[in-house]
Amino acid sequence: MNQSDTSPSGRPAPTDRPDLPANMLPPEERQQTFQPTTLPGRIAKALTPAIGLAITLVGLIYTLDVFVYINVFLFSEQFYAILYGLIFAGGFTMLPMTKARASTGQTWFDLALAVVGFGVGVYLGVTWPQIVRTAGMLITERTVVSTIALILILELTRRAFGWSLVLLTAAFMAYALFKNHIPGPMGGRATSWARLSNYMVTDTSALLGMVPAVVFGMVFAFLLFGRALFLTGGGNFFTEISMSLMGHRRGGPAKVAVFASGLFGSLSGSASGNVVVTGTITIPMMIRNGFRPATAGAVEAVASTGGSLLPPIMGATAFVMAEFLQLPYHEIVRAALVPALLYYIALFVQVDLEAGRLGLRGMKRSELPKLLTTLLRGWSYMVPLAALLYCLFVLYLTPTKSALITTAVVIAISYFGPQPMTWTKFKDTLITSGTGMIELGLVAAIAGLILGIINLTGIGLLISQQVLALAGGNLIVMLVLTALCSIVLGMSMPVTASYVILSVLAAPALTQAGISELSAHLFVFYFAALSFLTPPVCVAVFVAATIADSDPMDTAWQSMKLAIVAYIVPFVFVMDPGLLLIGSLSGIALNITSALLGLGAISIALVGFARGPVKAPLRIAFLAIGIGAFLPDVTTSLICMVLILAGLALVLRGGQEERSTA
Repeated sequence: MNQSDTSPSGRPAPTDRPDLPANMLPPEERQQTFQPTTLPGRIAKALTPAIGLAITLVGLIYTLDVFVYINVFLFSEQFYAILYGLIFAGGFTMLPMTKARASTGQTWFDLALAVVGFGVGVYLGVTWPQIVRTAGMLITERTVVSTIALILILELTRRAFGWSLVLLTAAFMAYALFKNHIPGPMGGRATSWARLSNYMVTDTSALLGMVPAVVFGMVFAFLLFGRALFLTGGGNFFTEISMSLMGHRRGGPAKVAVFASGLFGSLSGSASGNVVVTGTITIPMMIRNGFRPATAGAVEAVASTGGSLLPPIMGATAFVMAEFLQLPYHEIVRAALVPALLYYIALFVQVDLEAGRLGLRGMKRSELPKLLTTLLRGWSYMVPLAALLYCLFVLYLTPTKSALITTAVVIAISYFGPQPMTWTKFKDTLITSGTGMIELGLVAAIAGLILGIINLTGIGLLISQQVLALAGGNLIVMLVLTALCSIVLGMSMPVTASYVILSVLAAPALTQAGISELSAHLFVFYFAALSFLTPPVCVAVFVAATIADSDPMDTAWQSMKLAIVAYIVPFVFVMDPGLLLIGSLSGIALNITSALLGLGAISIALVGFARGPVKAPLRIAFLAIGIGAFLPDVTTSLICMVLILAGLALVLRGGQEERSTA
């Protein structure tokens, strides 16, 4: 892929894609690609870049502590409020009210709501010192503003993410208002609307609490870094590196998808958005190479979903988790590293075996970029990544500082690379970082509201007690119930939002059962992410199936098969944290080795191929001993490892004999 194949944002150019419905495109790209037919639509489109620029500038003032240097004291909550006001305004100018409006543009009503939303943010920001002084007092004016803010947030959430988050939030609100009518332990004293609305909007445990602190700080800084990197050609470099390394191998396009989508996904944190960005290139490549459309879509969906599990960035969730657990960020990254690598190794192995089963070859080397040439031309993209890792894991700087320093490195080093940061690209970086914050800001808002209700009502503790009682002291039953709860709550919901909710609803039950906080939080996080692959909703799969023109449910089952290790690993690290790099060196080494052999055996069982076809009885045996290798028992693991090695020797020798006979 040459430089002309990218859009101004550094993403694959829309012209290279299959035709996608407008509502499937990322909002900022949808904003660029359609021409509104109405006057308010044209006004909204003109306003959106200005709002995006304003969001970025306010975010930079906040993250750089500009007011501290000029001896002006402002509460952090004042910045959050102003940013929310800009996000509300940008949301109503960018997100269509209905699917039909996606092709015609915004209405006067949308513009009016944008003005009201900005006004709400300004009101909260300006009056925040007074709100602090009168905390706990129910003032009518504040109740009215809080009610308006809640209506605006719910409407923007519906536009951005659909009805699921809105209905979930409404259910929590209804519980707080009417729990006096609920019998049994879940009942209790109800909350008035005035108290509930004021608490949700003006309390530092809700809308203006910990979640926006993370999103408007660390997440914003990394978003700025990512946009700067991609606008200077980093996205194209990652794709070329992936093609250079993997394209010539059997099933090369699928391996390119695994490699590239993991890199993109770790930065974006959006599984379905990542499928749109990378899948529109990789899925047609896989189909042309000989993969079934359902398999091609599944590979992309699984690779894109895994990006949110992959350190060092892990979307936005790693930052939120570090804040929740009050642990250094690098400890979260270290713990998440091995499970994420196992996820991608298992996917890579299954893709390789499937390509072998189908007799597929790689792409011609003449069609691929040369590795050395790509590295020499793209050295300027590796320097910022090295700088980021150095800041995070050697200097132990905060993630926010690390990302801001690395952004400066990207800009400076770009002048020595193939795509220098021109004034136009710099302006686009600022604008697209701001517009990219709109959906992230809505995630922060809705997660903050739900977190506030949970804190106000104490429902999190009540649910934990019910889960413990239902499990009857059986850890496996409790883990299965928690996994199912995490998948259901995660459906159609951004993974960061679902993690925030699950961290106070589901994780406490696990910690009360004696599981470490880190293991419990990673457990619910994993299954929240896997909701993007698990039927019946599986948003990332449906997007991939649309691009692949395949049956959605067939694609979903293929996705679950490819991601099978991800459904097993969380149970393993909860019962034995060796995979989280916790414990003795020998124990960690045994856990990792047995997991690698186990995923290899399971992959052979699912695909039915090693060096040649594997018959059904042997596939069943591989599946059983593969699962056994993951069990947190030293004796069982060692026995299964020996059996796997013996089985591998058997099938590899059998495949070699078949080829020599042929």
